[in-house]
Amino acid sequence: MQRVPVTEAQGRVHTSSAVVTALVEADAVEVHLDPTELRVDTYRASGAGGQHVNKTESAVRITHEPTGLVVAMQDEKSQTQNRERAMVVLRSRLLALRRAEQAAETAGAKRAQGGGGGRSEKIRTYNYKENRVTDHRIGLTLYSLDRVLAGELDVVSDELLSDERARLLTEAT
Repeated sequence: MQRVPVTEAQGRVHTSSAVVTALVEADAVEVHLDPTELRVDTYRASGAGGQHVNKTESAVRITHEPTGLVVAMQDEKSQTQNRERAMVVLRSRLLALRRAEQAAETAGAKRAQGGGGGRSEKIRTYNYKENRVTDHRIGLTLYSLDRVLAGELDVVSDELLSDERARLLTEAT
């Protein structure tokens, strides 16, 4: 964008750029635990608790084989309660892991699509002083910036489609 701010005494042109990225909305992440992928170990809990701690195997360690995540729980007196709590923790850690993978994938797509936002990657220039819009991909210059900003984009989109059709025809022959 090129503009001359009202506060600019000498009429110098100020240049700004922006990157707009449109991405597909991410799907909700579901965590499904296959019991065959889990290894459950029981052992005697450690710490305070008197004779009961030494007699029963109430502590639980669950290992998720595909990811290698390990959750150990010995907070409760009952093995069943410890197993349930360990499963809740394991599900939440797997969910966090899947969300992190999804975020990394989205970030990669965003980087690939958006570029760095440098001036050499510019697609359009909006010049307010000259009421001009230039689309650098197809070499189109219009002196109707006010109408383009008001949403009248038919001229620009028609030219882009025409250029795309011509490019596809050239590639086909």
